[in-house]
Amino acid sequence: MKIAISTDSTCDLSKEEIIRENINIVPLHVILGEYEYKDGIDINPSMIYSYVEKNNILPKTSACSAGEYYEVFNNLLKEYDYVIHFNISKECSSSGANAELVQEEFDGKVKVIDSRHLSTGQGLLVMKACDLRKEGKDVEEIVEYINKIKDKVNTSFVIDTLDYLAKGGRCSSLALIASKILKIHPRINMENGKLEVAKKHIGSLFSCINSYVENLIQENPTYDDTRVYITHTNCSPLIVDSVRNKLIEKCHFKEIKETIAGSVITSHCGKGTLGVLFIKE
Repeated sequence: MKIAISTDSTCDLSKEEIIRENINIVPLHVILGEYEYKDGIDINPSMIYSYVEKNNILPKTSACSAGEYYEVFNNLLKEYDYVIHFNISKECSSSGANAELVQEEFDGKVKVIDSRHLSTGQGLLVMKACDLRKEGKDVEEIVEYINKIKDKVNTSFVIDTLDYLAKGGRCSSLALIASKILKIHPRINMENGKLEVAKKHIGSLFSCINSYVENLIQENPTYDDTRVYITHTNCSPLIVDSVRNKLIEKCHFKEIKETIAGSVITSHCGKGTLGVLFIKE
């Protein structure tokens, strides 16, 4: 049984992982003014930062169409017996609904999974499916296992500035001003497929992210130790190294991986965002 593992570009996995695990990536779209780009193909986060700085507005992002998914699945099934595709949470994008719309055209050979996450929270499930594929699990076993554990994924991150959220209409100008005066760096959690503010850290970004990591460790004394991701948008190496060292000191993950968030995720959270993502027990 040949099984293709496919996912939206919002998984934020590294190019090395994508190539090594033979993961198919379906790019979402980023629109800068009159020009439309494919996430991870012809646009990068540096272009996002430059565009926002110059124009003082956010780029737009858009989902993959049903037609795009049909073409992807149809091409994969020329080489594989089955396709398992992971979408960004349907609460955040219509991509999942579009993929589900066409899966029925393939007589059960395409299995679309709503990850209920984004970034490497979504990527963790993709990598777990790759692990199971290597173990020789069949398509039904993989889908069943992933659906059983997806609510155990910790997808959370701390935001440096609310500028991007304010420009995107996701927080008020008053909240933006207050956050700058009080040095508030909110922790955002993925809950039931949606992004919610879980806590408001106060202080420098360095101290807030370290407090966030300490809280995560205290909240999750047991976890799947296969891998953990430090995923960020242009965070300083000092902060990233501090997070990595804390995970080495206080946890026992077999792999600690650093990834840079792609253009779609960057478009909504801006510079200086960092998350520690793993699967809870």
